[in-house]
Amino acid sequence: ACWGGDRERGSLTALRPPRDDGQARLTLELYLARHGETEWSASGRHTGITDIPLTPKGEDEAKGLRSRLSMLRFDAVYSSPMQRAYRTAGLAGFAEPEITPLLQEVDYGRYEGLTTGQIHEKDPDWEVYKDGCPGGETPAEIYARAQRFIALAATRREGRVIAFAHGHILRAVGVAWIQAEIRVATGLLLDVATLSILRDADRGHVIALWNAA
Repeated sequence: ACWGGDRERGSLTALRPPRDDGQARLTLELYLARHGETEWSASGRHTGITDIPLTPKGEDEAKGLRSRLSMLRFDAVYSSPMQRAYRTAGLAGFAEPEITPLLQEVDYGRYEGLTTGQIHEKDPDWEVYKDGCPGGETPAEIYARAQRFIALAATRREGRVIAFAHGHILRAVGVAWIQAEIRVATGLLLDVATLSILRDADRGHVIALWNAA
């Protein structure tokens, strides 16, 4: 089945596929969409297993994704099981995404609900992709889950796939796509309601677009 929004016009300047000049053949395109704002994302609190809704602003941000994606067609649509992700998918024009726990946000364990500043009061050098989370996931577990999602998406050898999920797991997917080590994800900024594009073409796996608002 193909997925797409309505035919309303949207600005796709940054999202147009590359020109086919006969030398580079696009095989698989993986879009990553981070969910819209929640109260905890706005305040910088780590939100893993806590299932909180979008704010009104977050809902508007998700609707903004619809106008940007409506002219594209997707062969598969995936979402995290958390409402902030699948609600974003619905408002973006994809009412029935395939839910997969592989896109669940990082399990922050005892750091759930805390800001980075609060964590650094006890552990000044802490970073999620370096240290993991006490009582939660390790960096190796985060990376392995990202790899498993890529394997799932890659079962469609050609076409366009989109995933609606969360900041830390999507950054891990980005670095796993290019087979970089997990700590590289520390240097990837990913804001709410942004789009990123991963491509598999003749030159191999590339990050074609990142954190596009």
